[in-house]
Amino acid sequence: MDKKFRTKKIPQFCYIRGTNVSCQPFPSVSNIHQTKSKINILAISGSLRPNSSNNAVITTAATLVAGEIDFIIYGGIGSLPHFDGSEPPTPEVTGFRKLVADADGVLICTPEYAFGVPGSLKNALDWTVATGEFANKPVALITAATGGDKAHSSLLLTLTALSARVVEKGTLLIPFVRSKMNTNNEVTDAGTIEAIKNIMDTFIDDINNQNLN
Repeated sequence: MDKKFRTKKIPQFCYIRGTNVSCQPFPSVSNIHQTKSKINILAISGSLRPNSSNNAVITTAATLVAGEIDFIIYGGIGSLPHFDGSEPPTPEVTGFRKLVADADGVLICTPEYAFGVPGSLKNALDWTVATGEFANKPVALITAATGGDKAHSSLLLTLTALSARVVEKGTLLIPFVRSKMNTNNEVTDAGTIEAIKNIMDTFIDDINNQNLN
């Protein structure tokens, strides 16, 4: 496996699209609750647009926990082939599976398309059914959309099928997400920011507690 997919060696804030990796330092954030050891969270956006509201939510989540964790954003779901169960898998599939397997936890943020989960996100998850990378993997789920409740429920069912361990109080539905953002594509609504911070704190505490056991 190419070293670019060895997530433990990737710096704190990285964006991965296909086989391309770009990394940057976290912004400076005060009042950080330090954990005993760094953990590694993989974030997956269900939107293919780099300037989507879901990517903005993920960036907000990363900023709110700056310094606590290694945070990798996977933006390559659009580069994965259509699922057909073929073997051997393509390098893109192998790389995605390894990112999930190496992560201490996975944060998924998704929009809702036509009352359902975006096909590209579902396709990515389908590539892990047989190989089990999500089995007992701590997962937090944020759905950010105009409505979002149907996609949220559907994705929770899919995660159950994958035997993922959705963290208790680790889910968040953000309806009318665009009304909670400014023209610079930044989340500005104070209540939404607080809710994202609470989700991330719960997620990190859960992972740390599991690592201690």
